[in-house]
Amino acid sequence: MRAVRSVSLLFTGLFAGFLLGVLVLENSLRAYNGSVYTQVRKVELDSLDTLASATLIPALVSTLIVAALTIRARGNDRWLLVAAFTLLLVVFVTSLAINLPINADQADWSVQAPPSDWADVRDRWQVAHVIRTVSAVLAFCSLIVASVSRTAPIAYTARETGGALTGTSHH
Repeated sequence: MRAVRSVSLLFTGLFAGFLLGVLVLENSLRAYNGSVYTQVRKVELDSLDTLASATLIPALVSTLIVAALTIRARGNDRWLLVAAFTLLLVVFVTSLAINLPINADQADWSVQAPPSDWADVRDRWQVAHVIRTVSAVLAFCSLIVASVSRTAPIAYTARETGGALTGTSHH
């Protein structure tokens, strides 16, 4: 279980960091015209979809496994893990419904003559990307909190030896 938790945390963190990087780049592109935007998007589309898949799919699968195992074991971090998986599912659905269809359209755009509605398409893509990025970062934060809170709380019992309290951890 520890290995799957580590894989979940690793790939979710990599994916969230990747999306943050793209968010910074996309925000920078807002200052440029349609030709520059189109050219940069064509470069992004060359390999970034592959990187997204290579990080999101393992993040989703490993987080689902950890969440399912934790629910069955009634772990104290189960709701954080369910939240992380749900947030990654939001990323996946948003990508499939909005970002990937726009990516497919943009792959055919001409750098010399972008479509007249290029800025509207860019804005739709970027709003969906903000949703994905915030969801991925929140999923990563949920996984971090779950891994920190995973240790069972310490139950204190009074012992008759001088009235001192001694802690016992229940794992």
